[in-house]
Amino acid sequence: MQKDQLLTRRGLLLAGAAVLGAAGAAGLLASGTDEESVRAAAPPLAGGPQARAALKPSAYRLQPLTGDGPPRARPGKVAVRDEPILEMPGRGRVMVLTFDDGPDPRYTPDILDTLDEYGVRAMFFVCGEMAVDNKELLARMADVGHIVGNHTWTHPLLTQLDRGEIRSEMVRTSDVIEDAYGEPPRWFRAPYGAWNRAAFQLGAEMGMEPLAWTVDSLDWTTPGTRTIIDRIEHGAAPGVVVLSHDAGGDRSQSVRALRQYLPYLLDSGYHITVPRRRTT
Repeated sequence: MQKDQLLTRRGLLLAGAAVLGAAGAAGLLASGTDEESVRAAAPPLAGGPQARAALKPSAYRLQPLTGDGPPRARPGKVAVRDEPILEMPGRGRVMVLTFDDGPDPRYTPDILDTLDEYGVRAMFFVCGEMAVDNKELLARMADVGHIVGNHTWTHPLLTQLDRGEIRSEMVRTSDVIEDAYGEPPRWFRAPYGAWNRAAFQLGAEMGMEPLAWTVDSLDWTTPGTRTIIDRIEHGAAPGVVVLSHDAGGDRSQSVRALRQYLPYLLDSGYHITVPRRRTT
């Protein structure tokens, strides 16, 4: 897949995508909905597989992504889940910024520059086909403490692949990340937010936790810089995980938006952080 074809492909794949939802700590419906599944027309259902409708940026809240993640079945092991992580232990005005689909040398360096300017770390869920040609950007992320996660090799709809194909997408990407970043990824995110049992099982076997998000900037639609800013600022709350993109199309609006909403969030008292790297 070429770098600028992701957006078109996503539009074709979305029909019929099934994703898993989950209930939050307060008993409200929480979502692993993705950057693109908002395009599905079906409304959310309470529990079970579902096609996701568009979410308001402020609809859901997570606990801060601090510490070493949720309890595990046993030390050094990753439990197999049937839904993506939606909350973690933590307190305070903590938020997490995540960027999907890169790295793209046209946009990722500018995003890294802005994060560096404010001393902020973020999470980058990279596609292997992008990372393999831009390993220096993963190395730069490692140098300053950004977290790099697995977003598959070609950004496919995992629910339409067999287990062997899913494994190949994930393993190849993890190999590139380990080579360029210096350690294997500890987090993964399903393209389109379309999770299935095989993805959860394979991710756990590879030592990765599945991470969803709370606020979708919908920047992939190129709605305008101001709209992206408003969605993120209005969705800001303790524990929120923000979804944006640094590749997959023209991301100049995402670059410009970050330059404005990041200082706003910091001035508002938010601590922008990432999960600590595990040592086991």
